[in-house]
Amino acid sequence: MVSIELIKQLREETDISLAECKKALEESNGDIEKAKEILKKKGESVAAKKSEREVNAGLIDAYIHAGGQVGVLIKVLCETDFVARGDLFKELIHELLLQIASMSPIYVSEEDIEGGAIEKEIEIYREQLVNDNKPDDIKENIIKGKLDKFKKEVCLLSQPWVKDNSMTVQDLINDYIAKLGENIKVKGFVRYEL
Repeated sequence: MVSIELIKQLREETDISLAECKKALEESNGDIEKAKEILKKKGESVAAKKSEREVNAGLIDAYIHAGGQVGVLIKVLCETDFVARGDLFKELIHELLLQIASMSPIYVSEEDIEGGAIEKEIEIYREQLVNDNKPDDIKENIIKGKLDKFKKEVCLLSQPWVKDNSMTVQDLINDYIAKLGENIKVKGFVRYEL
């Protein structure tokens, strides 16, 4: 039997329903860290199940960084107006705005990168390795590694979250999908800087 205090503590730390917190704590034999991991895994599976559902509601929001040197405008969609008006959804949008302001992504996801940009990066990496005496297969692996790093830097969803770099921004969104019970998609953003 798991104590109600432990269930409340997990609920406060995760914002996930009391019933789900109780199940996770029972499954982890009262270990709160294991329970968080169980909830995270469930959140990922919930996000995967909900990813095909239509998103017809949402919000457009803005953030101007102190001093007025950086500004961000974002469009995030969810399934219902009820969720779009809620504090948790607005909290997620605020986190996304801060991420964009501080990390300067160019694209929402890897699928948004134009083919020409990838080809240009590969060309640059090949130029950098032209005088390197490594075998071609090693050079290709180096190029692949640099390209993966490039994608993580320029794609919002692939970036490590600024407040917890053990998570990506997509992981953060998946947590909110689990909390809110709806599919959530970042449809676009614009970042301005003086």
